[in-house]
Amino acid sequence: MKVCGFIVVLGLALLITPVPASAQPVPVPETWGGDFLSRARLTGNWGGFRDELGKKGVVFDADLLLTPQGVASGGRDTEAEFWGNAEYTLNVDTGKAGLWPGGFLRLIANSGFGDSVLQDSGAINPVNTAALLPAANAPTTALMHATFMQFLSPKFGLVAGKFFTLDGDPGEFTGNYRTQFQNGALVFPMTAALVPISAYGGGIVAIPWEGAVLSALALDPSGTPTNSDVTEAFRDGVMVLASAKFSVKPFDRVGHQGVQVMWSNKERFSLTQDPSNIAKIALFNQFPRLADPGPILERILERFFPQLLVPVQPANRKNDTWAVFYNFDQYLWQPAGDPKRGIGVFFTFGATDGNPNPIKYSYNMGIGGNGVVPGRPNDNFGIGWARTEFSSNFVPFLRQRLDLGLDHEDAVEMYYNAALTPWLNATVDLQVVNPGLKKTLDSSNRLTDVNTAVVAGARLYVRF
Repeated sequence: MKVCGFIVVLGLALLITPVPASAQPVPVPETWGGDFLSRARLTGNWGGFRDELGKKGVVFDADLLLTPQGVASGGRDTEAEFWGNAEYTLNVDTGKAGLWPGGFLRLIANSGFGDSVLQDSGAINPVNTAALLPAANAPTTALMHATFMQFLSPKFGLVAGKFFTLDGDPGEFTGNYRTQFQNGALVFPMTAALVPISAYGGGIVAIPWEGAVLSALALDPSGTPTNSDVTEAFRDGVMVLASAKFSVKPFDRVGHQGVQVMWSNKERFSLTQDPSNIAKIALFNQFPRLADPGPILERILERFFPQLLVPVQPANRKNDTWAVFYNFDQYLWQPAGDPKRGIGVFFTFGATDGNPNPIKYSYNMGIGGNGVVPGRPNDNFGIGWARTEFSSNFVPFLRQRLDLGLDHEDAVEMYYNAALTPWLNATVDLQVVNPGLKKTLDSSNRLTDVNTAVVAGARLYVRF
């Protein structure tokens, strides 16, 4: 029955999903050189060598992303921290390289360093998406992405390898944590909490007509950035991701509509448990896209219900899960003849089964602008609101006994990103987060309130 279900869902998935960014040819400028302030990359064209590589379809990038943040008030602690990521990317176009047409290789590695305010903010949604990489608030280096894409015709292709799922297909105003919003709830739908950040898999791509992109991926549901052992993939099931994205132009203004579905047959801990199994739900690392609430929940259990750390009943399990997402972005105003500039709106909605996924519903909406400030054609800005509604099955025993909250979490974020040069972006960012987890333990092990957090930050993005 499980196999039949997988075949049916995969069949549907093959009909509806957008091509990952890894499938796209990488734009190559006429030259990587030029004067210091106008060149595309800080290090220029390497004496002409970089230009020659580009002509042959080989593009190497090394980027630095610095994201210092501080909790100005509220949260668990008013601390300031400095987090950074170094990212290394290699793209190869086999057609330009003189090998064969339609092939695209993409490799991405990421090094995270420093400390973040993920825990200090008190939020369950990450206030800095970059701090999840390669592992949440844990300095390390990992292979995030290694895929090969082969188009068999101009409208159909196959792709396989290791996928960096946060680097898929940013929208006009959201989805790119390097230059747009930083809060995870405004970068991706939080109902995707069970989707691995990086995992092995494969799938298909179809472009039935201009402006429509469909694709489907089957991924290892337990993949992680730090595990690149392909022999361990798919040992405990499969996750199918499918989506469709369509470009629209009402009143000759650019917009996009998208729908995504996720289904997995991996066996997971059910959220519906005997109280003695609460620790397994709270502490088991199964939510890769959340700022891990496990440590504080473990301390609360040790303080008030130490007996629940020793299970007396077998844990209940769920052997499938699903989620659906819808999103759109739409320019409301654009200067004539310029499809990349203007002011518009965005909206995302997601829903899940609510068990084993701790998130039942997620929403975000807001306003974004690209190149609308006079004299600043490459700057962008945004203001957005996001709500994450937690499943009623998520640790109800603790919620009822200790009034922990865990009903919903709200976040408002506003940012301005200045393109100082083609290779340097600087951002100021402000977030106001009403945390979902309303209690924490202080240094004296007393239960105290977690108040609305104000998180201020900056971001520097350097492309070498």
